[in-house]
Amino acid sequence: MRALLRAFLVAAGALLVLGHSSALSAQVIAELDAFWAHVSRTVESGDFDGYAATYHPDAVVIFGDASQSISDALAAWEAGFDDTRTGLLEASVDFRFSERRNDARTAHETGIFRYAAFSPSDDGSVQYVHFEALLVKKERWMMMMEFQRGAASEAEWAALAR
Repeated sequence: MRALLRAFLVAAGALLVLGHSSALSAQVIAELDAFWAHVSRTVESGDFDGYAATYHPDAVVIFGDASQSISDALAAWEAGFDDTRTGLLEASVDFRFSERRNDARTAHETGIFRYAAFSPSDDGSVQYVHFEALLVKKERWMMMMEFQRGAASEAEWAALAR
């Protein structure tokens, strides 16, 4: 009887922890979804300052085999934001995830982003990119590392659930 009671208490405790963990994870996923929606809005509106603020000041961006500081990457991307803000370019970015690991203050997101850019003078381009991101939550969520692993296909993009 004692062993049965102990097993019951252990199982009940595990369910409470898992239930709390599940609720926390759902809350964090909602916060992260809001983070990625904000990233998308800043790209679409050409809001360079808002986009730059999504990164921790010490963030690193990795493109294949090379890495660089976020400040260097942002300097290279700023002209595209200016063109978007002034209407010379239409840009958008959307995200889909294959893995999401997190706790209340850290997250590792893996998936594909779809970046599209069009101008009146050309047909534009759409790129699908496998990526990983490490985020931390201080007062708000910020990216510490963005790893653009390589090209993805439209079929891979379509296979990921929204």
